[in-house]
Amino acid sequence: MFESVGSLTASPWIYAVVALSILLDVFVPVLPSGVLVITAATASAAGSATGGVPQQVPDILALTLCATTASVLGDLVAYRLAWAGGPRLDRAIARSRRLSTAQERLGTALARGGGTLVVLARFAPAGRSVVSFSAGAAHRRARDFLPWSALAGLSWATYSVALGYFGAHWLGATWVATAVSVGALFAAGAVAGYLMRRAPRGAPLEGR
Repeated sequence: MFESVGSLTASPWIYAVVALSILLDVFVPVLPSGVLVITAATASAAGSATGGVPQQVPDILALTLCATTASVLGDLVAYRLAWAGGPRLDRAIARSRRLSTAQERLGTALARGGGTLVVLARFAPAGRSVVSFSAGAAHRRARDFLPWSALAGLSWATYSVALGYFGAHWLGATWVATAVSVGALFAAGAVAGYLMRRAPRGAPLEGR
């Protein structure tokens, strides 16, 4: 399996590809950023298991840091664009029940001093996009949103890297290990989506 992607996973360009995919999937949620992270982590496990030279495979810590940083930057870009979106964006959100509900629940979560909704949204399909744009459009304070965005990015990156790395060690560096790891990532997304739908509603947090 890794012979087909070896030219990428054995190159420093893997970090750029992973970062770009994660950065952009806040705007295009169908991008396979999680699959790329898992594949890179699996390649790292394969290299370490066979005694590969560290420089020839992605470094686990560097990969986690890269994924986390790209996640937070993507959230910040979406947040700022929505902040400056103006009345047109406000009207678009008002017409979307999903976005309006996300704004309301996000405000409640931040007002209570807990941004677990932001962390859950990072795992849920398209949840990151909804929450980041909603936070900006509602003018939530950056100091309330960004720390939780960082925690969400770190949690998601650590989980994804761990799936690929330990999955390869336990099941071998095969397509089966990658498929199981990707399945576990999707399962976490399904659970996160379910928990987000059950999140309580309340009064929104005032913007600055």
